[in-house]
Amino acid sequence: MEQELTAAELETMECVYAPTDLLTDIRFHYCPGCGHSVVHRLLMEVVEELGIQENTIGVAPVGCSVFAYNYMDIDMQEAAHGRASAVATAVKRILPDKYVFSYQGDGDLAAIGTAETIHTANRGENILLVFINNAIYGMTGGQMAPTTLLGMKTTTSPAGRTVETAGYPIKMADIVATFAGTYFVTRQSVHTPNAVRYLKKALTKAFQYQKEGRGTCFVEVVSNCPSGWKMTPVQANKWLEQNMLPLYPVGDIKAPK
Repeated sequence: MEQELTAAELETMECVYAPTDLLTDIRFHYCPGCGHSVVHRLLMEVVEELGIQENTIGVAPVGCSVFAYNYMDIDMQEAAHGRASAVATAVKRILPDKYVFSYQGDGDLAAIGTAETIHTANRGENILLVFINNAIYGMTGGQMAPTTLLGMKTTTSPAGRTVETAGYPIKMADIVATFAGTYFVTRQSVHTPNAVRYLKKALTKAFQYQKEGRGTCFVEVVSNCPSGWKMTPVQANKWLEQNMLPLYPVGDIKAPK
């Protein structure tokens, strides 16, 4: 049987982790095991540790993260589907001293918002683009996304994605890394504790580079979608590691020397 600790014993214990105060008490609507909640937590931990809560503005479009403004205790702006980077550009130009980030999924940033993403990065807008890549449209029923893997089954590719009908998966981080306007482009994940730590470091760097006025930072997060993939969270993390990471390897794609 587990033995309860006394108050005196609890007082002598070292606190190794405490939740950030910048996440509200509203319960996440995300499915169990989804990576969105982890990324939300990391973003707010970084904002809190940098002491920039009052100067940070997030932009979220339509998608699984449409209610992000309910969870992050910072100023948030809603954007039309795919237009978050354009809205973030406007916010940053009007309020250049603020830290501005967009938070977008693959169906948003890499499909309906492809043009906005490419031109934002090409112009070198001094903002952070956070890109959640789970290879599927999670909110609207599990349809094929631009990032869906070849052979992967979705509601709109029940026999698996093929090159003949849908082309190849789009690697957005690799594309924007070719632009002179991007300063820091990295691809990380949240499926293991080590991966979570690396992502947090990447987000911290991105905000610091924005303070220095370096240009566009792009942080892709390879994530899971247990509901859309029809898997348990454990199965989804294993599938991610075995199938997604070979196509979307983690690491810095473009970083200052």
